[in-house]
Amino acid sequence: MAIEVRGEPTPNPNAMKFTANQVLFEGSGSASFKKGDEPDHPLAKELLSIDGVDNIFGFQDFVTVNKEMGADWDSLLPNIEEAFNKVYN
Repeated sequence: MAIEVRGEPTPNPNAMKFTANQVLFEGSGSASFKKGDEPDHPLAKELLSIDGVDNIFGFQDFVTVNKEMGADWDSLLPNIEEAFNKVYN
């Protein structure tokens, strides 16, 4: 089954929440990674490799992506979508 992801804004203009139609992060705990970390989670690794992504927070079927101050969502969103497709399709 192909992954479907819905992005939505959060109260923080530097963060967007992406909810998927499947579990992204297994288990009961949350996952948090920042630029420079070496996560063993494939999606976290892809997202953090994107220029302009500062850190991510994941839990079960969603991940919140925080961008760097100078980064622009319009240029980040296609790369974020590509990261999901690369890992899950």
